[in-house]
Amino acid sequence: MSKRVLAKVKPEIMRWARESGGFSLTEAADGLNKSDETLTDWEQGTASPTIPQLRDMARLYKRPLGVFYLQEVPTGFQVLSDFRRLPGNQPRHFSPELTQEIRIANQRRELARELSEDLGEEVKLFDLSFGLNEDPEVAGQLMCEYLGISTTDMAEYWGDATGRNGFNWWRRRIEDAGVLVFQTTRIASEEASGFAIAYDVLPTVAINRKDAPVRRLFSLVHEFVHLALKRSGVSDLDIDAMRPPDDSAIEVFCNRVAAAAIMPKKVFLIDGVVTGHGPGMDWTDTDIKSLAKRYNASREAILRRLLTFNRTSREFYEAKRAAYAEEFRLQKIKDREAKTQDPIRRNMPQEVLSNFGRPFVEMVIDSYRQDRLTLSEVSGHLGLRTHHVQKLQSKLEAY
Repeated sequence: MSKRVLAKVKPEIMRWARESGGFSLTEAADGLNKSDETLTDWEQGTASPTIPQLRDMARLYKRPLGVFYLQEVPTGFQVLSDFRRLPGNQPRHFSPELTQEIRIANQRRELARELSEDLGEEVKLFDLSFGLNEDPEVAGQLMCEYLGISTTDMAEYWGDATGRNGFNWWRRRIEDAGVLVFQTTRIASEEASGFAIAYDVLPTVAINRKDAPVRRLFSLVHEFVHLALKRSGVSDLDIDAMRPPDDSAIEVFCNRVAAAAIMPKKVFLIDGVVTGHGPGMDWTDTDIKSLAKRYNASREAILRRLLTFNRTSREFYEAKRAAYAEEFRLQKIKDREAKTQDPIRRNMPQEVLSNFGRPFVEMVIDSYRQDRLTLSEVSGHLGLRTHHVQKLQSKLEAY
């Protein structure tokens, strides 16, 4: 029998790789098909994995094998630690998928910073700032002024029931302000609608593409408020969920400012549907849908806005909110079944542009055109096969 070769790696590196990958001890043990006790022994140094077992660990944690041979735990990139830090120093657990998406978004941001320097491009300073003590209505107006948005401009996308026009419209203006906007498809909708990484240069937002466009629009503006607060964070838009007080205050504020920006008070309160409703607290589905269509907002966001202005009751809002949640749950079941039965043909160049955003893709393609990146590097950075790069360039030119 051949002798097993044990991996000579430090226990603390294995633990760091697991925890920074978003895996609990049990999740990692299950993924490696080992017991909790075996993994604990490895991480405490009372036993060691074999080389093949270490390779399995690297695949599961999505880390290069060489990382496990570091002599010290890496200290760079503290954003994940900031995200997880809750009042009372209680750790916040993220799924491996969310953890990896945060790390990937930050890596893309670092790449964008390097590429912009190589290209000699000036990167905008993100200098919008306000605090939690700001009136949400005022903050929403300040945000629109910073982005150069007027209510007349918003009329360009009002009336689109799908919400796609509104999302793309706000995304272009936020990207023009120097923000990188990514979309992700690996995070469960139940865990997060998006996250923000606050930097003064190339601040970064990621939105969950599994959500409907109207929810993505609200998420996008919500995360932009995080950037103005200079607070990195992960959001799920459910401000009624159980949260520590400090965390809840931030999320409530971001939601209120986002609502004030998307549905400006001076326009919303004189909307014909609102003024024609009368003093009653209950609203018909027709009126709610009409307002949702106009502002590219969800029905729940419309009711929340009405509640803010005392145009509906808490009881009516909660009842409708529960009904919408159940409707959403049933729709997700139908969507999964439809996807299994009739998969949609993918347009990879369009997916890349949608997921990575125009500014990031332009920097990568411009670097390729100037021979600063090889075709293989472009393929790797964008997750795109080389034969699709030409099509992506054409799509980018027509964007």
